[in-house]
Order: sequence, then structure tokens, then C-alpha cells
Amino acid sequence: MAKVSKDMLVGELVNTHPELIDTLLDVGMHCLGCPSSQMESLEDACLVHGLNPNEVLSALNTKLAELEA
Repeated sequence: MAKVSKDMLVGELVNTHPELIDTLLDVGMHCLGCPSSQMESLEDACLVHGLNPNEVLSALNTKLAELEA
């Protein structure tokens, strides 16, 4: 089972798992097309946007597990 980690770049995450885009938008991560997303880790992007990285990571991995089930 693939897992998302906090050190993944946002751009990498979107390219590798486009099925998680809606989840990212739902948690408040609206910068997916931003040039910074290509060089910013998920954790850093969460902190910049005032989001809890652990909560976002949990939501993403939960959704990924549901899709793979």
C-alpha cells in the first residue's frame, strides 16, 4: 500500500496521486497549481497555510487506503 509522507513535495503528491486532489482541496490546501508546490514539502505547505500537517497527512492516507481497498 502506498503511503503519503510529510516530506513529499506537493507537486510530486499531486502528480503521483491525482485521486487525492479533492482531499487536499477539502482540507484547505488550495495552492496545488502554485509554482511553490513543485518545491515545497507537504509539511511546509501545511505550515504556510495554517494547517496541521498530521491531520492533513491522516486525511490523505485514509483516503488513499479507502481507494485501494
